[in-house]
Amino acid sequence: MRVITGSARGCKLITPEGMDVRPTGEKVKEGVFSSIQFEIEGAYVLDLFAGSGQLGIEALSRGAEHGVFVDNSARSLRCVNDNLKNTGLERSAEVISRDSYDYIRTTAQKFDIIFLDPPYRHGHIAKLLPLASEKLNDGGSIICEYEKEAGQPVAPEGIFLKKIYRYGKINVAVFRKPLGEEQE
Repeated sequence: MRVITGSARGCKLITPEGMDVRPTGEKVKEGVFSSIQFEIEGAYVLDLFAGSGQLGIEALSRGAEHGVFVDNSARSLRCVNDNLKNTGLERSAEVISRDSYDYIRTTAQKFDIIFLDPPYRHGHIAKLLPLASEKLNDGGSIICEYEKEAGQPVAPEGIFLKKIYRYGKINVAVFRKPLGEEQE
């Protein structure tokens, strides 16, 4: 696993060992970032269930201003911190040891891009999407990676489904909060 492009292009990233973390594949990551490429520069990014931090790190490498990485696994947080240090992006990041639900419910921070890539088969996307939409700036995007069998997430009030990308057994849904005259 590596950073695809930007200031940390080619840097290898480590992942926590074990079955708890399922890193996003290269093809999926490339597709995700192609879909939001014009939204990244200067963005405030949230990587919930950060795991190795690769999605937030990719965003920082591509010009996001600030990234918040949230996970409650000490092993995952060590990987995030090591990956940020190895890519030289630690000054633009905040790493938080906390339950993702607790964080998204209580933070006052608003974000331009939110990555939701929780463990599969627990229904996390359906529960988190309404909470995340409340923390999204106008014109912002929420990117949800989920297993195809889980079914398409439903957009809560205030955001709309922009597109679904399909990669074998994995789907990625991109939701957007309208900006000004943008129509759903």
